Amino acid sequence: MGNMNQFYLIILIIAFHTQAKPYERQNGEESLPFTNLESQGLSTPHPTAGLLSVDDQKEDHDLLRLTVLPESLIPPTSFVVPEVSILTKTITSGIVQILPTIPIISAPAKIDSEYKLDLNGHNTKPPLIQTSIPIPSTILEPMSVIMQTTELPSRTSVSQNIFQPVATNAPPSVFTTRSDHPVERKGIKPQKDPLQTNKFYANFFLGNQNAGSWTHPYSVAWVKGDAKAKSWGMSITHIDADKKVFDQSTNPPRYFINPIGILSIIISSSELGSSTYLSTDTLTSTSVNVNLHPNSSAPAQIIFPLVQGMGFVTALFDGGTPILQSTIFFRNITKYLTAPKPGVSKYKITLEDNAIWFLYAYSPSGANLEFQSVSNQLLQATSRFDGILQVAKNPPSNISAEKIYDTACGAYATSVTLIGSVNGDSGSYTFSYVKGGLSNATLIMFALPHHVASFSLDTSKKITDVQLETTTKGKATAVIADSWTMIEHLPTSIGFRPWNPQSPNDKKILSANTVNSIRKVANVEISQDMANQTNLNSFYYSGKALAKFASVAYTLKELLGDEGMAQAGLSKLKSSFALFISNKNQSPLFYETAWKGVVSSATYSTGDKERDFGNTYYNDHHFHFGYFILAAALIGSIDPNWAQANKDYINTLVRDIANPSTADTYFPVSRYFDWYHGHSWAHGLFESYDGKDQESSSEDSMSAYALKMWGHVIGDANLEARGNLQLAVNARSIQNYYLYEKTNTVEPPNFIGNKSAGILFENKVDHTTYFGAEKEFIQGIHMIPILPHSALTRTRTFVQEEWETYFSNGRVDTAKGGWKGILYSNLALIDPKTAWNFFNSASFDNSTLDGGASRTWYMAFAACLGGSD
Repeated sequence: MGNMNQFYLIILIIAFHTQAKPYERQNGEESLPFTNLESQGLSTPHPTAGLLSVDDQKEDHDLLRLTVLPESLIPPTSFVVPEVSILTKTITSGIVQILPTIPIISAPAKIDSEYKLDLNGHNTKPPLIQTSIPIPSTILEPMSVIMQTTELPSRTSVSQNIFQPVATNAPPSVFTTRSDHPVERKGIKPQKDPLQTNKFYANFFLGNQNAGSWTHPYSVAWVKGDAKAKSWGMSITHIDADKKVFDQSTNPPRYFINPIGILSIIISSSELGSSTYLSTDTLTSTSVNVNLHPNSSAPAQIIFPLVQGMGFVTALFDGGTPILQSTIFFRNITKYLTAPKPGVSKYKITLEDNAIWFLYAYSPSGANLEFQSVSNQLLQATSRFDGILQVAKNPPSNISAEKIYDTACGAYATSVTLIGSVNGDSGSYTFSYVKGGLSNATLIMFALPHHVASFSLDTSKKITDVQLETTTKGKATAVIADSWTMIEHLPTSIGFRPWNPQSPNDKKILSANTVNSIRKVANVEISQDMANQTNLNSFYYSGKALAKFASVAYTLKELLGDEGMAQAGLSKLKSSFALFISNKNQSPLFYETAWKGVVSSATYSTGDKERDFGNTYYNDHHFHFGYFILAAALIGSIDPNWAQANKDYINTLVRDIANPSTADTYFPVSRYFDWYHGHSWAHGLFESYDGKDQESSSEDSMSAYALKMWGHVIGDANLEARGNLQLAVNARSIQNYYLYEKTNTVEPPNFIGNKSAGILFENKVDHTTYFGAEKEFIQGIHMIPILPHSALTRTRTFVQEEWETYFSNGRVDTAKGGWKGILYSNLALIDPKTAWNFFNSASFDNSTLDGGASRTWYMAFAACLGGSD
């Protein structure tokens, strides 16, 4: 027996130096009862562990002592001793290591009954301005000398790629510059490009750095010594549809959530321990590198390039000894005898929840990578490794996924280049992926439902039948391509006037009676105290008030034909706006160079991180500044000279929320709008264990509409085109993930009865709001503000279904305060006559108006959609 074991040892040594596969016994199964061994055995086990029985190893103790090789010939292996009994079995495709059976692990059937909405980083103030607005004691006198209205500036030419910078100069000097910010840039390596604040990977540099990051369909998180996993590596999780947890107390359920803490696969190295340091680098709008270092002064040992939609979770090893762990427990691991492509090793891993994962390893040196089962929770490589590890989950019952993964393995995406073009009312945008790894492999990336629905003909040919569930956006579909192109019909016919998709180019002329009715209200509203209503300690509320008065001025001039009154109101409005443009308002803006953006000074002066809805921490800027941009566009449509004179200030707000190009080094690219998800993320520099979130889908689309109209007013054709494209993409995304018609097949069938998301997180959907759970709050937050583009995002079918679910048969009249006005303005999209009658009533109650909304505009909106005579 000793001579046979000596032969096996020699074979192992030769195999290592020749990169040949070691000889495996062919007699079926062999019991390896390595039980009750100390964990330190991982670094000093018998070199033939996995081939010899315990008795065999004892017999050959003397042999092993005498077999001394020159140091230069000793393989740099980290010999592995299993801690449990393991069966090895040779099958046609490979060699299987079978671990002891563990009871099947499953997700909890329900979560804690004490579930509560996490309010960290969220101000609970309502979005409505609830201060009572007094009726003005005097009415403005129309201007007798009408300002000469100039034409809008000539439009610039649309570029072949519409993602051109708005500007590249430093922000105006009116913004005080400071280099500090309350939030530490934890572990972020210095980089030339501005840092992102609202992207999917922000948890890696916020808080404890161990909250999840959702790339879809996978999520990853730094385990950071978790007591259950006992690991310092990166966990990889995928939750199937049947593992989602739904609220059991209501029908439809108030929320659904994907369990956190199910760590299917953990990629780590044996050298990572309690001194492990996590850093990030190359932060872009769609990607990041997350690095694990043995300590803060050591170079990264594992780099995880994360890109939204990545088909594999990829780990780049630099000399560490790979280990794989799982809190679900390994059932078996199969090493394939046939490589899927030259130089690539392949394993199939079956977990105790019946999930199957594929592991691929590639080293440019050609070195093979062997894993040995240690326990049901640990697999360890037998040597250090320089190269690529990739894991992907096999969809349940899919027989073609394995071959598709085999085809794509060895390559991975490192970043995305976004380009866009327009031609009339057709627009397209393309994700061009930058690749690493094997250059001759085509990438596998996962597309969300709204991508697939808008794919170009060429891209649609590259769709596979591989689908994996996402947390909140239905099934992701695997695409084999190095770039995708999506095509959208652009809402170019939407302007400042109320818009009807059934007759998009119709410009309804209002009757004299209708004009007179609206003018009576408009004259009163334009005479209100604009200075007091706009100079508030909140950019959100101030922006709403400015946009409100701008809409009244626009209505007076363009829809009612009263230029004198419009100019009188406009003069007051310009004065109120000037306070902000000079940065002398309450809580003026700073330009801070730590994260690079314009933020409210409120937190700096008060220490309250949630002041003004968290503006200083980059919450909600696209809402706050979106209203400012919208107000400026409305003013500029009446007075183009004003727009040109104040363009730098407004463009700075545009650049903060929607910088389109890395050529502008003063702001990150697309801080809020996520071109992968098709909507924005409002949540800024606050850690969140359910990821980024956004409450108001309608204010998200408002910001895109504002960009479009501001671009139109100042003649920036690329900005207007991007606004059109963003608005179209946003509408498609909202109709899939936020607003649910009965025919919605994306979200869970038992949830779409809620009709709207409420709050959409990366990991859950909760049909509520941060400021209350009344139905008018939850549905209404996806209505405000009602504008011309509202009919694009809120289809007639959806509005009708939502109305019948919550507000028909007089239930609307139980809504409190300004929410009642919002509900009726939304009703104008399907029943403009009832909406007109409500707002035109002689007994109209002004308390049913949001202080940031205009009865004038609501009346004009309903009338132009056919509500008046």
